[in-house]
Amino acid sequence: MSFLGISASLTGRRWVGPDTETERAAETLVQQTGLSDALCRVLARLGVPCEEASLYLEPKLRDLLPDPRSLRDMETAAARVLRSVAKRERVAIFADYDVDGGSSAALLIDWFRQQGQGVTLYVPDRIDEGYGPNEPAMAELAARHDLIICVDCGTLSHGPVAAAKGADVVILDHHLGGETLPEALAVVNPNRQDEDGALAHLCAAAVVFLMLVECGRQLREAGRAGPDLMSMLDLVALATVADVAPLRGVNRAFVRQGLAVMGRRARPGLVALSDVARLESAPNAYHLGYVLGPRVNAGGRIGKADLGARLLAETDPHAAQAMAERLDALNTERREVEAAVRAAALAQAETRGLDAPLVWAAGEGWHPGVVGIVASRLKELTNRPAVVIGLDGDEGKGSGRSVAGVDLGHAIQRLAADGLLLKGGGHKMAAGLTVARDCLDEAMAALTERLARQGAGQGGAADLRLDGMLMPGAAGLDLIEALENAGPFGAGASAPRFAVADAQVGFAKRVGESHLKLSLGDGLGARLDAIAFGAFDGPLGEALMAHGGKRFHVAGRLELNEWQGRRSVQLRVEDAAPSGT
Repeated sequence: MSFLGISASLTGRRWVGPDTETERAAETLVQQTGLSDALCRVLARLGVPCEEASLYLEPKLRDLLPDPRSLRDMETAAARVLRSVAKRERVAIFADYDVDGGSSAALLIDWFRQQGQGVTLYVPDRIDEGYGPNEPAMAELAARHDLIICVDCGTLSHGPVAAAKGADVVILDHHLGGETLPEALAVVNPNRQDEDGALAHLCAAAVVFLMLVECGRQLREAGRAGPDLMSMLDLVALATVADVAPLRGVNRAFVRQGLAVMGRRARPGLVALSDVARLESAPNAYHLGYVLGPRVNAGGRIGKADLGARLLAETDPHAAQAMAERLDALNTERREVEAAVRAAALAQAETRGLDAPLVWAAGEGWHPGVVGIVASRLKELTNRPAVVIGLDGDEGKGSGRSVAGVDLGHAIQRLAADGLLLKGGGHKMAAGLTVARDCLDEAMAALTERLARQGAGQGGAADLRLDGMLMPGAAGLDLIEALENAGPFGAGASAPRFAVADAQVGFAKRVGESHLKLSLGDGLGARLDAIAFGAFDGPLGEALMAHGGKRFHVAGRLELNEWQGRRSVQLRVEDAAPSGT
């Protein structure tokens, strides 16, 4: 049943409210905790029981940090890394080219640096080398190093690991493992097939951090002190959010603590990146995923592959500023390339149909650095798993993004094992693949079938999920602070979204090319500032601008607006519908 009777809003969406079970859980939370109704609705939706509410609102890393030794090969990996420090061996870090890989590499560079040891960083070129270790690069690194640490990659790299003759290889990863593992000294990965899956939600940077925790433990057992690990949580937070890891359990604590570290502006690379992105306040989870993360990624997508990792590890503010400016420029270029591919991919996907279990598109010469972002846009638009592939010669390289409850990485890995893909793998929410051009249609049909068996395509593409209703007078700073304590919000824990029912539109003013600034009233004197970004890109802007005194149900997310030292609450409008009153 639709919420507030909205089955087709101004943007064509059906509004969906909490189910009966969630409503009951929210009522119980209100009665037993004394917390506000709005906050309890969010906690109930997140599945937080009454007895755990206070701990959930104040997560402590010490309470949630898992024992690193619960992961296989962890003690071996840490001992080998410590030996490389003790013997001043030559160490190379082979990292993936995304934010998770860059953050993982920067963690290790920082840790080694604090012990007076330099390391070699190697990040493969996305176009020339592709994802993960390759045999020529690993053989070359092995000829000049005693230890190679692969981060955010390597779990499926049997041949490249075998090519690293004369060097030990340690793999710190989180991508789905195969039936057999490479012949590395250690493979630390919560998504190995022989792991229990309890830590499957960790990103690679979190795995690296746990390895450093184990190094610290072994150092203490030997009577020595290690580097300060808490100061490195800014990198773990960035990677966790940018890699769309679910914000639950220890991930949530990583991000909460990491944001606090980031607010101290002690890491030159992140300071420079925040400044070039013109952030006027301390970063929050949204900024990590949508402002800082894309800029770190830009080097790996269309520029120099190791630029993001080097920026995150940089200690000189001037050098960091130059790299941040370069990444910002590359990010602008990336957006232009992405826009062209997105338009073509959407047109193709619409022709094929947006209500299938899999939405996909493939095009000649589409840049491999943006296909993942375009897949993410298609996923968000349709609420279905999406795959976008760039074709070049006899092959196509693509990237996919999934929705909650559908394991895209496993499905793609099975297709690779069955020979329908040349290569493929990843994790539940994101995956990469290489496919032969003449097998493209067959492979996508098989992938569609596999995802359909997991339930893909059953959710409404146009559903807007709401936690409940909110009166304008109730949206104060105290509520914002309370809701923030239930965060951070992101993958697996979406931000609270409320509806303001029967709202009177006070003033409405167009801002920039497509945004709308407005105020919402309840008819009793209370008002709530609101902004609808991109409102004039669709029917929302014109309808609210020319309201003619009509009332609207308005849906969106509450946020803190800081301007010239003034803090106020505003609603970021996502949708609206005439209320009929």
